[in-house]
Amino acid sequence: MLTTVAATLEPARAIAAVTRRLNSKKNLSFFNTHTGENLDVCYCQEGVYRSGALNRIDHILRDHRTGDIKAIDTRVLDILYTLSRRLDIPGPFHIISGYRSATTNAALHRKSNAVATHSFHTRGMAIDFRVPNRKTSSVHTAAVKLRAGGVGYYPKSDFVHVDCGPVRYW
Repeated sequence: MLTTVAATLEPARAIAAVTRRLNSKKNLSFFNTHTGENLDVCYCQEGVYRSGALNRIDHILRDHRTGDIKAIDTRVLDILYTLSRRLDIPGPFHIISGYRSATTNAALHRKSNAVATHSFHTRGMAIDFRVPNRKTSSVHTAAVKLRAGGVGYYPKSDFVHVDCGPVRYW
């Protein structure tokens, strides 16, 4: 049992170790597909998350339907950062969905069974995105290999979901 738990935790620890070694500055770039907003920001420097940068990230990843803002879990940002390094992504992540209010999530759930009733989006722990000039299947495969949380693959809609919840795939 302990071996299984250690094996599950190992990839997440590896992400943390790799990101510490790779760069003392963690930068991310976003394009919100619904609002047209862009953001290129250093969100962590010398191991310290920068509150001003995190506030700007929270804003661009807000619920675009209601305008509600919630803090995005830094573990999600670290997953994106690691993906950007592993896939050598030169441009922004194109955001489909970041934070979603309970109201928005319920409305989307009524329209589609693909939207979870208790989505990690409502807790600021998930993001749906695509990467221009990268196959969605390649992004999905790289995210799964991280074993850092949930990974959803939506090839028809051309996006990947990542969250910092339990490791699982769909």
